[in-house]
Amino acid sequence: MLSALGNPRQAAAQVLNFALVLSTAFMMWKGLSVVADSPSPIVVVLSGSMEPAFQRGDLLFLWNRNLLQETAVGEVVVYNVKEKDIPIVHRVVRKFGTGDEAKLLTKGDNNQADDTELYARGQDFLERKDIIGSVVAYMPFVGYVTIMLSEHPWLKTVMLGIMGLFAILQRE
Repeated sequence: MLSALGNPRQAAAQVLNFALVLSTAFMMWKGLSVVADSPSPIVVVLSGSMEPAFQRGDLLFLWNRNLLQETAVGEVVVYNVKEKDIPIVHRVVRKFGTGDEAKLLTKGDNNQADDTELYARGQDFLERKDIIGSVVAYMPFVGYVTIMLSEHPWLKTVMLGIMGLFAILQRE
């Protein structure tokens, strides 16, 4: 099992193989970002504010190209609040105007009030540029891995260590 470490050529091949897997995953992510026109085409639901439509841990697939129709009332969108780094998944409940100048008001299905308290100071509505994408599909509970890794940082180290060990010790 440890014979791969004795052969530098085989060890280098394993390291390059691991780097190839990582770079392929990165390229696929960037390609999906370009196709979906979204900086983050896949997001994880982090709270229960959209229950029963989406549960905590659901993986959402986004689309941000308004080619055929613009964002409508009732559509579930993911948006970023200015100066905050966490995307929010909520439903559009009101819309004022059309096109890029439209003002949108959102609310979580499981929340009592709309999102005006979540918006940046001085912001009463969302604009189209604030939206990362509209939800087009989802996979239930798949995102719990991401939630576990962010809530327990030591798991990242353990997982990376195990993956690296498998990459080095793998026989071809």
